[in-house]
Amino acid sequence: MKAHRRKRLGVILFVAAGLSVAIGLTLYALSQNIDLFYTPTQVAQGEVNAGQRIRIGGMVREGSVQSAADSLAVRFVATDYANDVPIYHEGILPDLFREGQGIVVEGSLDAAGVFQASRVLAKHDENYMSPEVKAALDAAGTAPEGAVTRPGT
Repeated sequence: MKAHRRKRLGVILFVAAGLSVAIGLTLYALSQNIDLFYTPTQVAQGEVNAGQRIRIGGMVREGSVQSAADSLAVRFVATDYANDVPIYHEGILPDLFREGQGIVVEGSLDAAGVFQASRVLAKHDENYMSPEVKAALDAAGTAPEGAVTRPGT
């Protein structure tokens, strides 16, 4: 092989190796930040591994909210009216959080089956719920009357 071809091959291999490393690092970084969306039924059916970071969407079960008197800890149940998931959150809840409303929680499931929420998101107004929650409740055939989603939200 001639010297100029060997040099060109070396440059091509160096660029290919650099691109491979960059793509690999990018995919690794993205995998750390991806939160997959699950419904309470999917969690109850065992589709989620303990410790896996996910999002759960559903409704807050009426009468399930229990707040600690001496801390910001709160326990409640997310439901899609077919299955329930117990949730524990320590921190400030959104102002719009209340029983009977749509929520999305981010966190992970512990070994005991309790969802340890790191973040709780609440709906915007009386009839709004996130598109993911609405689709999950529709699929289960349990969507509440008057629930709507808005495009682009």
